[in-house]
Amino acid sequence: MATNAYHFVDRWRVEGDIKEVADILEDALSLPRWWGSTYFDVKEIEPGEERGTGKLISLRAGGWLPYTLRINFRTVESNYPHGFTMDASGDLEGRGIWTFEQDGAFVNVTYDWTIRANKPIIEKLSFLLKPIFRSNHNWTMQRGAESLKLELLRRRAKSDDERAKISPPQPSFVVRLLGLNR
Repeated sequence: MATNAYHFVDRWRVEGDIKEVADILEDALSLPRWWGSTYFDVKEIEPGEERGTGKLISLRAGGWLPYTLRINFRTVESNYPHGFTMDASGDLEGRGIWTFEQDGAFVNVTYDWTIRANKPIIEKLSFLLKPIFRSNHNWTMQRGAESLKLELLRRRAKSDDERAKISPPQPSFVVRLLGLNR
C-alpha cells in the first residue's frame, strides 16, 4: 500500500429503523447541521437520479487536526435502504461504501473507505504521520456515530422544546480556535 493510501472500516450500531438511518446518511446537504463537528460546507453540484445515483456533492470537512479537506463525492450505486457507494475526488480520492443492516431494534452501519490522500500536507507526510492521520479519521467517525444518534433523537422529539434540548455537535478545539469551520 502506498504511504498516502488508507483503508478504514468503521462500524456503528444505532437504535432505529434502517430507512430512517438511510434517509439521514443519504441526505448529504444536511451534514453540516447534524454532523457539524466534521462537515462545514456542502453543495450539490448535480442532483442525480432517483435514490441519488449520479448525484455529485462538493464539501469541506475537517477533524481535530488544523486543516480542512475539499472533497467531491459522486453516488455511483444506491441499494436503498441498505446503503450506497460513492466515489471521491479532490483532497482525498477513492471509494466509500455505506452499508446498513437492520438487527432487531438496531441498525448496524458499516463504512468501508479506501482512499489516497492528494492534499499535499497529508500526501507528503503520510509516511511519517500515518498514525496521526488515522487518529484524525477515527475522531471524525466517532463524532459521526454520536451525531447520528443525536439526529435520530431530534427527529423523534415530540416537541420543539424537547428537540431544542438536544445539543448539536461541536467542531474540535483546534478547528474552532483556527476558525477552519467558517
